Amino acid sequence: MKTKFWSVAVALLALVLCGTAVISSAQQGDQSGAQTWAGHRHARMERMAQELNLTDAQKAQIKTIMQSQRATVRPLIQQLEQNRAAMLSATAGGAFDQAKVQQFANQRAQIKAQLEVQKAQVHSQIYNQVLTSDQKAKADQMRQTQLERINQRLQKLEAAPQPSAQ
Repeated sequence: MKTKFWSVAVALLALVLCGTAVISSAQQGDQSGAQTWAGHRHARMERMAQELNLTDAQKAQIKTIMQSQRATVRPLIQQLEQNRAAMLSATAGGAFDQAKVQQFANQRAQIKAQLEVQKAQVHSQIYNQVLTSDQKAKADQMRQTQLERINQRLQKLEAAPQPSAQ
């Protein structure tokens, strides 16, 4: 039961990463299909599409899903940029007001949480509505590999000697 849970969790994580690239692509405006799935900015999505062997029809379905989320995601990204600008202004010239910085950090965290929820929703739609059972199995496998890498990095961090306070 735990193995299946982790497999699904890893698959969803891989789809989250995939969706991030797709969201970015959708926000760049309407481009031809070849341009949307190619280029440096979309390399991760292209790699995922190749590894999952997505058809052109599936890519079009994913693009439609992403475009439907654009109206929700775009205002959140604008809020994130406004928050960033406000933080930069508040800390200009080395200024530091802990209350203001904490307020901006909390706002930023809330906005990022909303974006993560949107990404998870998109990835769920892609996983459940677009992928075939073979592609789901491959996505689950990719997610498991990713989770293993994360766990390896965490183990290295835990094993690293802590700097001594002097």
